Amino acid sequence: MTFRSGVSKKENPMRILVTGATGTVGRNVVEQITALDPTAQIRALTRNAEAALPEGVEIAVGDLAALDTLADAFKDVDAVHFINFAGEGYGALPDPAGLVALAEQAGVRRATVLGGVATGPLEQALEASAIEATFLRPVEFMSNAAMWWSGVIKAGEAIREPFGDRLSAMVHPADIGAVAAKVLVDGGYDGESLVITGPEVLTMQDKVRALGDAVGREIEFVELTVEEAHEKWRGEGMPEHVIAFLTEALGNTPEEGRTVADTVERIVGRQPLPFTAWATANADAFR
Repeated sequence: MTFRSGVSKKENPMRILVTGATGTVGRNVVEQITALDPTAQIRALTRNAEAALPEGVEIAVGDLAALDTLADAFKDVDAVHFINFAGEGYGALPDPAGLVALAEQAGVRRATVLGGVATGPLEQALEASAIEATFLRPVEFMSNAAMWWSGVIKAGEAIREPFGDRLSAMVHPADIGAVAAKVLVDGGYDGESLVITGPEVLTMQDKVRALGDAVGREIEFVELTVEEAHEKWRGEGMPEHVIAFLTEALGNTPEEGRTVADTVERIVGRQPLPFTAWATANADAFR
């Protein structure tokens, strides 16, 4: 397996493997690495050999849940962007220690991990390894708005949600990618956990107004009680454990999820992107 690049190479170009490369964040990691270092040679790990990726990005077919599929993916790689789950169902990685051992054996020197608030087995295995590891802790993704509301807004219906005054320092996926790219290419944050947020704290109503401005019409927001929200979610087929998770996450957002961090400015060297920028760029998803 050889790397391909669409530009002339440095004498020793950075060689980076991006796992989860077809996901919301992974695609942005790929794009931001290319923007930061056009000579970097990028390999994307995917279970789909036909995955659509930017020109010059090499596809490695494999699965983080199956270590015997990964030997070629890690070959000749300097740095890896990891996700800490397996498959579309966000299941647990079956052998995170084995995954890290495989990366070490292949000569990987640096890694980022896209994770949540809690430190999981993959993060622990990396901390115990010789790999320079940095743990990315993004808060609520701005792109979640499309997942939750695009169909409702397209249909001309009101957004009906609980916790209308809930505060969120939601983050643009491109900013997560930019932080990951900077760390992977330049290093310097070994062992650090980086909370990544947007530039402002928004309420639910703020988000709805921004989406309305983006699509050019007013969008109605109806605040539900917790009981009404549970009834709505059950009617949408949502399992009880997800309902419980959403009730806690939305009703009791942790402080770091509603506090602006300086991570993007400090590491990338610019202000993080606001929700209005995301809404404008993605307005067609709501029309």
